Amino acid sequence: MIPLPLHEIARATGGRLVGGADPDRVVDGPVVLDSRAAVDGSLFVAVPGEHVDGHDFAAAAIRAGAVAFLGTRAADAPGIVVDDAAVALGALGAAVLRRLPSTRVVGVTGSAGKTSTKDLLGAVFVTAGPTVAPAGNLNNEYGLPLTVTTARPDTETVVLEYGARGAGHIRYLTTIAPPRIGVVLNVGSAHLGEFGSREMVAQAKGELVEALPADGAAILNADDELVAAMAARTRASVLTYGTATTADVRLSDVTADDAARARFTLSTPHGQAFVALSLHGMHHAHNAAAAIAAGLAAGLDLAPMVAAVESATARSPHRMDVHTRADGVVIVDDAYNASPDSMLAGLRALTRMKTTGHRWAVLGAMRELGVETENAHHDIGVQAATLGIDRLVVVGPDAAPIAAGAASTGAAVVSVDDADAAADLVAREVGEGDVVFVKASNSERLWRVADRLVGA
Repeated sequence: MIPLPLHEIARATGGRLVGGADPDRVVDGPVVLDSRAAVDGSLFVAVPGEHVDGHDFAAAAIRAGAVAFLGTRAADAPGIVVDDAAVALGALGAAVLRRLPSTRVVGVTGSAGKTSTKDLLGAVFVTAGPTVAPAGNLNNEYGLPLTVTTARPDTETVVLEYGARGAGHIRYLTTIAPPRIGVVLNVGSAHLGEFGSREMVAQAKGELVEALPADGAAILNADDELVAAMAARTRASVLTYGTATTADVRLSDVTADDAARARFTLSTPHGQAFVALSLHGMHHAHNAAAAIAAGLAAGLDLAPMVAAVESATARSPHRMDVHTRADGVVIVDDAYNASPDSMLAGLRALTRMKTTGHRWAVLGAMRELGVETENAHHDIGVQAATLGIDRLVVVGPDAAPIAAGAASTGAAVVSVDDADAAADLVAREVGEGDVVFVKASNSERLWRVADRLVGA
């Protein structure tokens, strides 16, 4: 973090110094939520968790080198006590950005693809200068400000994901890190259990473009009517991308190689380019176009951006992360999260991957779909069967409708109780040249199947 004395942090967060904290001590190390990650100069944010209370580890953080803790009650350590740790962390992130007025914030949201596109945005903007775009999906009231605090005085761009669990969440995050460029990828069926309809999802996602300044830029998917309609909700200039003939940054001639890596022509107001991605999955063509459109809005040159997206590989774990074993078995680990849209995109990528053996799909439950849960899972089973997946393994009782959907077409399917049983089955029966695709919502921990197969 940029160096800040404790008295300034206390003022920014509305807190008070306790435990003998020296107001002039400077925090110049990372802000951390885990006391085990504390190093010299750190600020440890003590958060009550489901099983442990961070305040109980404040003293350990200080021994590891932290200057102080930030929490909601006194502990046996120097610290800053605030009313709400999450709100205080957000205020600290906002204070850091206020001290970096020339740092540009680029935000991305959408129902699917946020993290992959954030990684591509990071690859694009680093071509123009120092950029913050950490691996993973730090997109909530804790993760977003933590990302912001990693900015340094020379940071030119901070790339952030803006996640939403309900109306107003993105709006709140934009008060911490006001974006200058905002990318909206899609409005899908993820989180329907929380929002109720795609229209309500769109209302929440559009809060990102509503926060843009008049001299900012909204990057909108021309192929999604609910996203394209967000142009009416922003003061910023609008740049669209997609396959639509009306798109400002237009994809055409989209194909895939034998490893399901997209190849396409990109036509832009600043020229045309052929793009050959290293990322697996046709859906990354749209993600790359969005990232390049954002770069064009910022005045970046096209050729270096194309080179950057072409060389980009999976950076955040469990997202179309492809591993090839010595025996030729290919494991596609896409088990970080799942929605009907991303599940179908992954299955389509699997069918495009050339193989001398069988195509396996190991699928678990998709969460937060509300009343659409059973139908959405059933439809995925039908789709998997229709796409011609050779071996379908359905994991856990909550994913049973996937098996029912596949079985309704006459396809063969195997159901197992949990990830360990799935790993046992696939490890026992997988053969040379097979491709194994693994996907479910993160709560299912199905990435353990991929980890075990990769290590076999």
